[in-house]
Amino acid sequence: MRLGVSLDPDLLARLDSWVKDRNSPSRSEAIRALIRKELAEQTLGEAGSDSVASVLLIYRHDTPNVLQRLAAAEHRWGAHVRSSSHIHLEAGSCMQLIGLVGKREEVVNAAEDLRGVKGIAFGRYALGTPAVAGGTTGHRHPHHRGGSA
Repeated sequence: MRLGVSLDPDLLARLDSWVKDRNSPSRSEAIRALIRKELAEQTLGEAGSDSVASVLLIYRHDTPNVLQRLAAAEHRWGAHVRSSSHIHLEAGSCMQLIGLVGKREEVVNAAEDLRGVKGIAFGRYALGTPAVAGGTTGHRHPHHRGGSA
């Protein structure tokens, strides 16, 4: 479908600058990305929305029991953890990248639990929804009757 949009010159110049900075192939693709972002944020406003998260944790590997605590936290959220990658940095520090799936409320709770592990020096997470790409996480709750999400 084609759609015409009127923009004042200042807004158009800012859009063109943004398109160039993000290396977008066109204004249209950049506008589609903005719409998808808004729709994702709206969807992620719902506690039960199908969600994903990437969790970034940085810590010193020689901090007492940090690896055991982190492993225990990952096991607590086992049904939501799809991947975990341990990266050795220099000077005794490490980075852990963890991919989570599930309902938004559960994913946020898991991310907060993981970044709150004693010994984690820095923790951050980013949320998304596969719905913007027409997908789902495929996450199910086997502990619920009927195995439905």
